[in-house]
Amino acid sequence: MPFERLRLREIRATSTFRLTILLGIVFAAGVVALLGLIYGLSARELTARTDHILLQEADRLRSVSAEALPRRIDSEIRQNASGLTYFGLQARDGEPVAGNLRIAGTFRFDHPVNVAAGGNRHSPLRVLAIRAPTGETILIARDIAPIVDLRHRILTILVVSGLAIAVLVFGAGFMLSLAPLRRVRDLQATSREIAAGRLDRRMPVSRRGDELDLFADTVNTMIEEVERVVAQVKGVTDAVAHDLRTPLAHVRGKLQQVAALAAADPDLTELARSATDDLDLVLERFAALLRISELEARGRLAGFAAVSIAPLLAGVCDLYEPLAEEAGVALALAAGPDATIHADPQLLFEAVSNLVDNAIKFSGPGGHVLLSLALEAEAVVIAVRDDGPGLRADDRQAALRRFYRGVDTAGVPGTGLGLSVVAAIVHLHGFALELDDAAPGLIVRIHAPR
Repeated sequence: MPFERLRLREIRATSTFRLTILLGIVFAAGVVALLGLIYGLSARELTARTDHILLQEADRLRSVSAEALPRRIDSEIRQNASGLTYFGLQARDGEPVAGNLRIAGTFRFDHPVNVAAGGNRHSPLRVLAIRAPTGETILIARDIAPIVDLRHRILTILVVSGLAIAVLVFGAGFMLSLAPLRRVRDLQATSREIAAGRLDRRMPVSRRGDELDLFADTVNTMIEEVERVVAQVKGVTDAVAHDLRTPLAHVRGKLQQVAALAAADPDLTELARSATDDLDLVLERFAALLRISELEARGRLAGFAAVSIAPLLAGVCDLYEPLAEEAGVALALAAGPDATIHADPQLLFEAVSNLVDNAIKFSGPGGHVLLSLALEAEAVVIAVRDDGPGLRADDRQAALRRFYRGVDTAGVPGTGLGLSVVAAIVHLHGFALELDDAAPGLIVRIHAPR
């Protein structure tokens, strides 16, 4: 299956894609939780170390007398080689007395707090306020810019890694889903061919030996058994039909001779002719059976060409017009547009002829049969409509089976194989056959793709 024909919504619906996305979400959540834990523990440890330094500085300043406090603060500032620690001494009214820290505001004593940068000229700070013996406020601060930077970097890492993981997971899910979806497409295509009657086809099996291969092997085994049984049944049917045709033809010839020799005996002549008619019906049925077998065994593309439908319908109408007149049925061809489809012209002519023949038989004297051609968006529809007794809804599918004769058709000549031949031809072409209520009568439509 070509890559371009795979659709995103089909890929998203695969189990592989969903499992990959689910595992990706779990993995991403684990990564985010791990990074968050690392960030929390690191920030907590750095904050604890900062608070420890602030409390040590506070203990040293508490022991200094009120008169020596400004000089001690200036001395601490000069000895602060790292430049990360700030000191400030504020009077009761908030006016700065000493130090290099200028922060306005109210602080809770003995409890370090964070002060963001912006309102002051300092970087983000961790500030501890203590009460001096004179009632003044001693402020001790520590630059926490590294902690803030760490927080921003970890947040950036979380966002970037989350987006990267999401892209990788989505891409991995997409790529991992392609191969299984292509294999499923191949299995679907093969199953459609098998369902269309190609019992010689087999499900593709790879060398992986995975669950799809196990399923394909099981289906192939089943198809082989079905093919064997169908071949046996068809073989018996075809053999019986073929082998009996010759002796029955000989019997028919001898009956005709008897009828000719016994011309003086009307009863014997009538009996011989009746037996001949019965044999003709048997031979007709055998011919139809062999015809169906021939159609089913025929190559799908053999004899196919572009067929113009309007001339074909006109030919069928001309062929059956004398028969319709003899039966007292009005046969007509509806005027309409022409269309060209890809089909075997002889087989298509045979299918439409069988439908018209059936319609004439079941319409009876005074009936009407109409051939028509309609163009739909994606199909060309050939329809044969009659105003006869029609078929009940539950009998329409059964009418396609071999030898099916409705309960009300005892007086209508036929073998019960006409619609079976039509179904075989339609099936061979890959068309659709529809039997519907014409109210009154029956309408049979052949849907051919445009």
